[in-house]
Parts: sequence; C-alpha cells; structure tokens
Amino acid sequence: MPCVSSRLDQMVKMAPSYSSVVDKILMVEQILSEFRLNKEDLKEVMKRMQCEMERGLRLETHEEASVKMLPTYVCSTPEGSEVGDFLALDLGGTNFRVMLVKVGEDEGKSWKVETKNEMYSIPEDAMTGTAEMLFDYIAECMSDFLDKHHIKHKKLPLGFTFSFPVRHEDLDKGILLNWTKGFKASGAEGNNVVGLLRDAIKRRGDFEMDVVAMLNDTVATMISCYYEDRGCEVGMIVGTGCNACYMEEMRTVELVEGEEGRMCVNTEWGAFGDNGELEDFRLEYDRVVDETSINPGHQLYEKLISGKYMGELVRLVLMKLANEELLFNGEASELLKTRGSFETRFVSQVESGDRKQIYNILSSLGVLPSELDCDIVRLVCESVSTRSAHMCGAGLAAVINQMRERRSQDALVITVGIDGSVYKLHPCFRDRFHKIVRDLAPRCEITFIQSEEGSGRGAALISAVACKMAACMLPQ
Repeated sequence: MPCVSSRLDQMVKMAPSYSSVVDKILMVEQILSEFRLNKEDLKEVMKRMQCEMERGLRLETHEEASVKMLPTYVCSTPEGSEVGDFLALDLGGTNFRVMLVKVGEDEGKSWKVETKNEMYSIPEDAMTGTAEMLFDYIAECMSDFLDKHHIKHKKLPLGFTFSFPVRHEDLDKGILLNWTKGFKASGAEGNNVVGLLRDAIKRRGDFEMDVVAMLNDTVATMISCYYEDRGCEVGMIVGTGCNACYMEEMRTVELVEGEEGRMCVNTEWGAFGDNGELEDFRLEYDRVVDETSINPGHQLYEKLISGKYMGELVRLVLMKLANEELLFNGEASELLKTRGSFETRFVSQVESGDRKQIYNILSSLGVLPSELDCDIVRLVCESVSTRSAHMCGAGLAAVINQMRERRSQDALVITVGIDGSVYKLHPCFRDRFHKIVRDLAPRCEITFIQSEEGSGRGAALISAVACKMAACMLPQ
C-alpha cells in the first residue's frame, strides 16, 4: 500500500498540465501534512507517555497523573487445569454480550474452551439514564440468555468484563472512576460496579449468580491470548475505545502492598493528554471532536485513535477541504454537514475499495464526486487512520520499552494480545501499527496475536482461576 506522500506524487504526475488541478492537489497535501508524525514526534509522545505511566504508579503523583495505571489484582495466570461452566458478561460499548463458557480438557488432556453467546444492543436511555436503569437492563438480558439456554436453575460463577476506568479493591470489587465511550448513567461513578450488578440481579429475583471477578477488556484479552502463547503479558483494545494493560513488577505498583512478583496494571491510557501532554500534536479537527463530545477535555489520546472518533475526524477534514473549494466544487451536502454522518466503517471501506466504492459511499451522503474527489477522499482517510496507527504504536512502544527496562533485559521477547474493531477490520491499520511499534522498540522481539472472543473468554478464565484459588484457601 503506497504511503500518503507517494500517492500525492503520483496524483501530481497524473494530473492534467493546467496548473489549477496541480495547485489543488498541492494545497490538499499541505492541509493533510499536519497529520504526518515523524519518528522524532513519536519518540516524544512515547517519552511523555512513559513519564505519565511512572506518575500513575507512584502514590504521591497518582491522583494528578493522566495515565492512572490501575492495579487489577490479577496476579495469577491460568495454568490450563481450571475446568467448569462459567457465565461471562462483556460491557464496553453500545453492545452488551452474555456468554456461556465451558472450560475443560479434550481427550489428549489439552485445554479447550467452548462458548455460546448472545449480543444485546444497549438503548440510549439505559446508557445515559440512571445506574439502576442500566444494570436492570443488564439483568434483563442475563435472564433472557439463561432462559434461552435452559440454565436458569444453575448458580454459575460469573466473570464481568467492564471496560471503563475502575479502581479495584479486590478481584470482585471495583469503584467506577468515570464513564467513557458515550456512557453517562448517573449514580454509578464512585460506586462498586459489582455491587450495582448484584443489586440488579437481586431486584429481578428470578435467578442467582456468583460474581467472582470483574476485569477490563484489555485484561480479558491478555488472559485469553495467554492460553495460545505463554509469553503474552500485554493486552490491548483498538476499537470503539483504545486502552492497554501489561504485567508490571509489584515493587513499582505503589497503590498495592507487596514487593514480589507481578500484577497486571490497566493503564487507562485513553486519558493521556488530559493534563496537556498532547497539545503540540492536537489539530483543529481534534479540538472540534473533543468540544462536541459527551466528555470534553477527557480521553484526549483515545480521541486521536479510536473508532468512535475516526469517522468524524475524516468528516471534519472533508468539510474544511470543501469550504476551501478543494473538494466537491466547494459544495458539501446537508448530510455531510451533519455530525456523525461519515461513519468509521466508511474509512475502512474507502481504503480497501476502488473509486466506484468511494463514489457509492459519497453519493449515499448526498455528494456526487469527481474521480479526483474520490482520490482526495481516500487520501484524507489514509492520513487520519495512519496517524491513529502511529499514535497508538507510540503508546504500546512506551509500555514495552518500560517492561524491558524494568526487567533489566538487553532484549525482551514479548507477545501482545489485541482485540477491537479498528485493529481487526481496517485494511491497513494493523500493518502500519506493527511497523511503528517495532521501529520504536528496536530491542524487543514482539509477537502480535489477534484475540478471538477475548473479552468473554478471558473473563471466564479469570473466574476459573478465582474459583480455584478460593477452593485452595478453604480449610482442609
């Protein structure tokens, strides 16, 4: 896939000789060049990220750090000997998933996982109403799932993947710090999420459940991938949101007592930049996206990267080009002028399609583009998504380099488990992202694993570990 600058060179060469078209292409190039980050820029982002990570780990600076580095109380990884039936919930975006996970051994004594799941769409009023409304809806979905699978009579261990910033006090107790990704249910922030779920199950009264673990989707992804590769010590999501976790040395996690071993830390790096660390890199489009979001001034790093915002960033750039008469003859449709109309899935479709595909997308938005317009729209999508991949790569490189330094290793061999729609579905994100991480972490040998059903499987596996640990602690 040619890079953005080489595409522009080709367009200039292929353009008719009259200067207006060449001038137009060069002006587009000048506007899009703002999205291009060189290696020194990315090293600076990486350095600032590492600084905030350190501040998040330390007791005296944790509160004001933008990267909170939250302890998860996940210290043990599954061994492969945990068996049983588990229920897993996954709440992290506009869809909520309930999953039945059967953990067992096959005839060759190898570990295996079987899953059955059901997806439920969360209504807007549940996302932005009260905590009681949201968790009652979750309990209603659970009840429906248990009915469909004829297991309502069973009291199963439950793992809850809850992908929002939480301060854990134990594996099954965590306080919601703040909502992200469009959620605003009142009465949840500052409260124990597992308690809210248990209360909703009790109010409903038609089934019982034993909530044994709550974890972030990054942690669930890491644990799920750990079964495929025992070197997996980093979990990452690049989808509606963007976040990462990794195994940190216990001696540096000052919020938790203990010096020995390692604990999984949920970085909550989406908030990186909330203290001004990214002001040098944020563009006018980023500021508009932030100001019109449900949480202005927060999750600024995530807003440069994730699927929730990528399509809107592209739309704002298209509007600027149209207003400067560099696109669509200076006329944007009413639909294109509407916030949220250019969906992130269109970015993937534009970059994987030909001119006809791009024409069809734009005409569905009320625009009738020329061939040059289609080429420019592709360039805009490439510029925005490439910056996303590079910014994200700088964050992961910061984490991996820190792990290597902590362990005093000349070379770190590490596996990263990744999930999320942008990583999985965008045609070029993965390759751009992998390349920049390896460039920025040259003394590390990095393997990337794409997680399958990581959030649900990981939650069930951590539940299995929790049940096994609890059984070991019972008096003999």
